[in-house]
Amino acid sequence: MNGVNGVNGIGGQSIIRQEASKATSQDNGSFGSILKQVFNSVNTSQINADQAVTQNLEGKTGIHEAMIALQEADINMRFLLQMRNKVLDAYREIMRMPF
Repeated sequence: MNGVNGVNGIGGQSIIRQEASKATSQDNGSFGSILKQVFNSVNTSQINADQAVTQNLEGKTGIHEAMIALQEADINMRFLLQMRNKVLDAYREIMRMPF
């Protein structure tokens, strides 16, 4: 019997970390390319959650799959918003610095 493995790909940090590592290997790791990959990842999780809910309403999947997809999308969005807040705070702090 196999040991219990953790659920991979659930949660904002692990997915965003995966997308950031893909971006660094593809586009010289520029900040813009990493952000683009993160936005695409969050968008994909939102689309997957919408599809999971639709499939649940059609009776093709169970409520558990839909709830997992919704929670994953929620965590990804919250993580993205926290990233945005940190970037804005850093920008404001830089703007307050004297020349």
